[in-house]
Amino acid sequence: MITIDPTLPEPPYDQVKRQISEAVAAGELQPGDKLPTVRRLADDLGLAPNTVARAYRELEAAGVLDTRGRAGTFVTGDQRSRAARQAAAEYAHKSRELGLSTTEAIELLTRALATD
Repeated sequence: MITIDPTLPEPPYDQVKRQISEAVAAGELQPGDKLPTVRRLADDLGLAPNTVARAYRELEAAGVLDTRGRAGTFVTGDQRSRAARQAAAEYAHKSRELGLSTTEAIELLTRALATD
């Protein structure tokens, strides 16, 4: 749950950004989780929509969130987990292109991880 503390010197958009980042890092928000719309969260927190929009934009630039137009805003995770998911997707795609079975691809990956 995000709360805004008006007594803090930290601007409200930074409070929103920090609390979402902390929730992702703590596993409270998982990749794929949908966040409230900018307007809804702004209304819930008593903030201007532009304040929440700025927090969402900065989190998107950091790779924590992904905005998909009318579909909404979703958690992608931190940079590390996002990069790992991307690498896994690329490996899966390449494995399929090469005609490897799932078992073969997993065996190759397991051996590669064991040698690093």
